[in-house]
Amino acid sequence: MSLPPLVEPAAELTVDEVRRYSRHLIIPDVGMDGQKRLKNAKVLCVGAGGLGSPALMYMAAAGVGTLGIVEFDEVDESNLQRQVIHSQGDIGKSKALSAKETVQGINPLVNVVLHEERLEADNVMDIFSQYDLIVDGTDNFATRYLVNDAAVLLNKPYIWGSIYRFDGQASVFWSEHGPCYRCLYPEPPPPGMVPSCAEGGVLGVLCASIGSIQVNEAIKLLAGIGDPLVGRLMIYDALEMQYRQVKVRKDPDCAVCGENPTVTELIDYEAFCGVVSEEAQEAAAGSTITPKQLKEWIDADEKIEIIDVREPNEYEIVAIPGSRLVPKNEFLMGNALQDLPQDRRIVLNCKTGVRSAEVLAVLKSAGFADAVHVGGGVIGWVNQIEPEKPVY
Repeated sequence: MSLPPLVEPAAELTVDEVRRYSRHLIIPDVGMDGQKRLKNAKVLCVGAGGLGSPALMYMAAAGVGTLGIVEFDEVDESNLQRQVIHSQGDIGKSKALSAKETVQGINPLVNVVLHEERLEADNVMDIFSQYDLIVDGTDNFATRYLVNDAAVLLNKPYIWGSIYRFDGQASVFWSEHGPCYRCLYPEPPPPGMVPSCAEGGVLGVLCASIGSIQVNEAIKLLAGIGDPLVGRLMIYDALEMQYRQVKVRKDPDCAVCGENPTVTELIDYEAFCGVVSEEAQEAAAGSTITPKQLKEWIDADEKIEIIDVREPNEYEIVAIPGSRLVPKNEFLMGNALQDLPQDRRIVLNCKTGVRSAEVLAVLKSAGFADAVHVGGGVIGWVNQIEPEKPVY
């Protein structure tokens, strides 16, 4: 569906702006009017990571007048494989500041506003109210539902993107004209069911593919051109090089944008989505050890069996000495239980402690009452015990 322009045009373009944006100006669908609307627009990018990097860079190049950046993290070396807005010299720097410097290097005419804080229920409404359009570059379910609900309550359109390994998705959610994110995903997946990019990985260039789609949709909405992805989900398979679309209909029973909404104000999204299941939390209570405790057990030659529940490619990167690999799914399917020793205490570990807590719940229910897991996982082990080893 075609929609009216989201913003009014600015009064004029300067001579410098006409020179800079000339390739836009000669496109009939954009022209002077469309470029003036981009100049007058205020767009907020949630995150300056994998999706936020190309989104911010191309929105700056396109001449979006005001770009807001919500980001609280610092640049890490592992970011550089895909977060192209940052460079080697930015390691340890605020991502928001690093992103701002790159944006201003691309286009000094853009006004960049930083929100160096975690987006939460107590600040999202104030931040979102300052902008015309939201570009969602988040990578966790709690923040995605927070962004969606705040956008619906404020009647703001937002452009959503998601990436994982070789697969990407994108859509435009605007409850006034179509469905919202909850119409597509009414409930978050069970904790631990869907790995994050930090656990499962992502092809770096996939971020550019999906981020550029998000910017394309932003330009269309701001200038009032083309057919935005409202009511459509774009799915991209980078391995097969295939794009396909799925229609998404507005759900009349949607909890936030439906005819009789039950979510009329922001909720506790961490509790709604959960980090780990209740069973895992209960299992981990009193059965979590630190990396230092594990090192003491190893040095004392305690009768333990260290089981790494990550995937083989993760295990190849770094592992706790003496551990053996049994992926989480083997426990969930029940295949691994029969091979566990009965005369040794089972010590589980994963990357950070989330997956191992889920497996611990399986072991506890199977009768391994003294089993424990390592809080902080192999990352905690490297940081505290073997800092010369790599992390990912």
